[in-house]
Amino acid sequence: MNKKHYLPLPDNVTINGSSVHGLGLFATKHIPEDYNFGITHVADARFEDGYIRLPLGGFFNHSETPNCKAVNEGEFRYLISLREIEKGEEITALYTLYKP
Repeated sequence: MNKKHYLPLPDNVTINGSSVHGLGLFATKHIPEDYNFGITHVADARFEDGYIRLPLGGFFNHSETPNCKAVNEGEFRYLISLREIEKGEEITALYTLYKP
């Protein structure tokens, strides 16, 4: 039987120290434009900000010049590349999730 294993992060990213803030997501190989990294957040009104943050959503950093976008589709938020991303480049998105 071929079992599918849960992976908290896609195999083309890793977590490393970030010059943006704390830890960040970094490409471990070339990533094409319009690539869907997967679900970053799940809507859930029981949480203060209305979302449960998944491992992928916990490590990409905000940028005013992002290489990705956070896209809401129903109760899920996905991370999608806006352009090609080179190996070693930090994965960033322009987002506002939390209320200041």
